[in-house]
Amino acid sequence: MVEPPMKVSKDDLADIEKSIEIVREMGTQIRQSLESYADENLHDTAWEVQAGVEALEVFGSRWTIEILAALYVAGERRFNELRHLLNGISSRTLSDKLRACTESGLVERRVVDGPPVRVSYRLTEHGMVCGRLLGPLVAYMKIRNGAVMVNV
Repeated sequence: MVEPPMKVSKDDLADIEKSIEIVREMGTQIRQSLESYADENLHDTAWEVQAGVEALEVFGSRWTIEILAALYVAGERRFNELRHLLNGISSRTLSDKLRACTESGLVERRVVDGPPVRVSYRLTEHGMVCGRLLGPLVAYMKIRNGAVMVNV
């Protein structure tokens, strides 16, 4: 658990929990809509499981979620700034993961001619949408794990 827990007002916590419930309901509606198009020969349960795995695959790789979270929260960053935000990551690993995130369309590598040449990284629109979609899940987990609580 993240220490110390973030303390928020009762009203704000209620708003966050209400938003999470809306997302849960929307997820159910989306799932039902897709299910109505299922074809037992082409789009069975195995197809759905594989589609889910592929959709979340990029986020399951070690350091990828940390990089995306850092860019989502902190905004555009240069390589060393990003490395300092991510405790324990090596330069080589960060370089490899940034390349993979760029290839998957989540991160944009921006080069500004110098001297000196400046390279920075930021989320693409696709990366921002993914961050927004993960936001309710992160909030839910923060509340569930006690990282967010009511300020008394």
